[in-house]
Amino acid sequence: EKAKLLRSQPAQTVEPKGLLYVQQREFAVTTPKDGSVSILGSDDATTCHIVVLRHTGSGATCLTHCDGSDTEAEVSLIMSSVKSFSNSTGCGRLEVHLVGGFNDDRQLSQKLTNQLLRAFDLQPEDVHLVTFCVTELNDREEQDIHFPIIYGVAVNVKTAEIFPATFPEKGPDEDLRSAHVLTGAPLTNIYDANTEQLRIGPYFWGPFPHVDFWLEQDDAQILQNLSTSPLAEPPHFVSHIRSTLTFLKEHPFPSRSLFPDRKPRIYKKNEEGLWEQVCSDKI
Repeated sequence: EKAKLLRSQPAQTVEPKGLLYVQQREFAVTTPKDGSVSILGSDDATTCHIVVLRHTGSGATCLTHCDGSDTEAEVSLIMSSVKSFSNSTGCGRLEVHLVGGFNDDRQLSQKLTNQLLRAFDLQPEDVHLVTFCVTELNDREEQDIHFPIIYGVAVNVKTAEIFPATFPEKGPDEDLRSAHVLTGAPLTNIYDANTEQLRIGPYFWGPFPHVDFWLEQDDAQILQNLSTSPLAEPPHFVSHIRSTLTFLKEHPFPSRSLFPDRKPRIYKKNEEGLWEQVCSDKI
């Protein structure tokens, strides 16, 4: 019933003001007290799942975009991140919302759904499954081709409302963050709710194998080889991958070009509610 309700809502466009956008293999956690961020969101999930974990007592809310790379470790990580903000609250319970995936040919969505359910089931604490809109419950068919119904969701940290969403702005540092994922990064926490700072990096990788070869390929080749579900990707998938590959080509050694001082790139919300980079000396 809950999945049906969620699927029936049109996707809302979430503007960058007050938004913290979470990319694949990233997570962020905050509480209703946050003066900078009121919305956590992520989209472009095809076989991936977006997970929202919330403690009803403290209101601490975590959103992550999982792709099945190391689900058990990832669930432990988001559990401890939410609990770290909820220890002092005696009342309340942990609630989880799972959205994403579809009936893809390779059954990758189904595998990820099973991994997530198992990982939450293995937690010592009780976790209540409140929204389950994944795989076959998030599937639509068009001329024998399957697609997800919902590609992205947002959660309002203040009201706990969860809704289908798209995001015109996926920054800051979109290419840098995507490059981190493409080079095999583990799940990374990008936000410090205590200082209300978005922290990107420092990330390190070596030269990306065959980057010139991939950049020479046409759109069809990139889609076929670099997507888990070529037929169901959003229209901007290829341009996003090209942009990330170009970034990797320009920065084969991020330790020299991007993070020579080994410090993260730090952003805070300005008066307009938009991310602005702050000098690391001021921290």
